[in-house]
Formats: sequence, C-alpha cells, structure tokens
Amino acid sequence: MPSEPSSPDLAHLLRHAERRLGRRLAVVLAEEDCSVEEWRVLSAVADGQGHPMSEIADHALMPAPTLTKLVDRMVADNLVYRRPDPDDRRRVLLHLTARGRILQQRAAHRIHSDQTRLLDAIGDQGALAQLLPLLAATVDGLPAVARSRPHS
Repeated sequence: MPSEPSSPDLAHLLRHAERRLGRRLAVVLAEEDCSVEEWRVLSAVADGQGHPMSEIADHALMPAPTLTKLVDRMVADNLVYRRPDPDDRRRVLLHLTARGRILQQRAAHRIHSDQTRLLDAIGDQGALAQLLPLLAATVDGLPAVARSRPHS
C-alpha cells in the first residue's frame, strides 16, 4: 500500500486554534463581565439596524432555543430589547440598549487591541483575516473528493 504524503489536517488545526482563541476571547471579555455568547449577540446587532433572531443565531453560532434563553437574560440585564419588525409584524428584531452599546464598544476595543497584539506577534499583516473567509467559501463551493480504494 503506497503511503499518502503527509499534509496538515486543516480541520484539526483550525479547531485547535479556535479553541485557544475562544479561551483567550473569554478572558478578554471577562474583564467587561461579558460572555463570548453575549459578545456575539452584541456584535450582531451593533450596526443599530435591528436583526431577526434567525440572523443572530447564525452569527452567534447558536441554536435558536439557546439563543432565545440568552436574549431573555440580556433583555433582563438591559443590554438588548426586542421590537416588532415594521415590515413583517410576525418577526421580532433585536436592538442594543444604551447600556448594551456601551458594553459592545468597550468589549470591541478590548478585543481589537488583543487581536492586534496577537496578529502582530505572528507577523500577520491581514492575510489570515482574508484567507479564512476564502477557505470557508471554497469549502462550501468545492465537492469533497473521495478516493476509491483498489479492491483486493
């Protein structure tokens, strides 16, 4: 049996880096008493336009029921509020409160500073932030190639 050339397992490398980055992000956000999940919700609605829960769930990488519970807590903490969509009264849009905007801006500043230090430390000049979305789009667009094994 011929040996396969060794190549990096991209899924493993990316997952390993994501876990470490997630832990680092949690530490940075803890300084603002904010969880990673809360941050994802805050950043999803930071543009001030109001967004439906389905869109936020996709951005926050959370299933809808989990997001609903988190948003309920964030509403109780006066970080976000819900309003009916003026174009579709059946839909609800999520918005930041003034308190939520302050938290989002402070957390964004901390995250940006930390990520800048991290990327500077590895000598990245913006390539990583460009390559990761390209990788994701390519994965979505290319069919997986399965190699058939010879029959013995």
